[in-house]
Amino acid sequence: MKIVYMGTPDIAVPCLRFLAESRHTVVGVFTQPDRPKGRGYHTVPTAVKAAALEYDIPVYQPLSLRKGEDAKIAWETLQSLSPDLIVVMAYGQILPRSILELPPHGCINLHASLLPAYRGAAPIQWAIMHGETKTGITAMQMAEGLDTGDMLLKREISIGEEETAQQLHDRLAELAAETMAETLDRLEKGTLRAEPQDDALSSYAGRITKEMSALDFSKPAKQLHDQIRAITGFTMLAGKRLKVYSTRVVPGVSGEPGTIADTEQFVVVCGDGNGLRFVEIQPEGKRCMKTEDFLRGKKLQKGQRLG
Repeated sequence: MKIVYMGTPDIAVPCLRFLAESRHTVVGVFTQPDRPKGRGYHTVPTAVKAAALEYDIPVYQPLSLRKGEDAKIAWETLQSLSPDLIVVMAYGQILPRSILELPPHGCINLHASLLPAYRGAAPIQWAIMHGETKTGITAMQMAEGLDTGDMLLKREISIGEEETAQQLHDRLAELAAETMAETLDRLEKGTLRAEPQDDALSSYAGRITKEMSALDFSKPAKQLHDQIRAITGFTMLAGKRLKVYSTRVVPGVSGEPGTIADTEQFVVVCGDGNGLRFVEIQPEGKRCMKTEDFLRGKKLQKGQRLG
């Protein structure tokens, strides 16, 4: 088949690599425009663009697919490419009906959740924040709504108790490529079976904001631990910002929520009477470090309050 691939970040790269090395022909890649990053604000290509260029696949980066001159050019480009199928993963733009209906086989999206749960931009982070023990990849026939199309294939994996969003992200990226391969195989054999989503079971995984990382120690320790695994956390220690990257739950500690219960292990009391032991942190103005290294040069006081 002639395929147009649409994707932008790292998680979308394994799918592109599989397609580029398969018997299918990737006639074009659509990705978000290059944007400045880092301290020097140097413009860098998206992860998908960088991978596409390795395979000499033509790359297109319209600002919009829905309005303006860019949308008109994108539509004309897609018509000229005449794909049999469009495959999408984490592209970052909503496709209009005209594009959805262009290829004979439509548009298939690979979404990093077990739909209809966690529709939206950040399904990996929200699944971990909510303490889920499993997630997966869903291949779906795209419709005009946000991740609302009929489901074609699901592949499930477990979430480790200490697994971070980045670790889960990497595993799901590989699972997406495997799921896509099986989906395309079934599509060609005519054995795909579309299953409508039950909107009553849906949930939304909106974009992550910096404010969401603030740690509220009145909450249960497990909830904060999941928050940190998903998006990291931050609090204040002696008037300075402290980022928290890794923690462990410590059962049965005493003290007021938000105070230090153990100065040698850096355990903070949480609202359910359990504690949160900081394992990896980043003090303001310093690099990320193991807590044991931080404590060699910092003396804490029992009962000292954070936040």
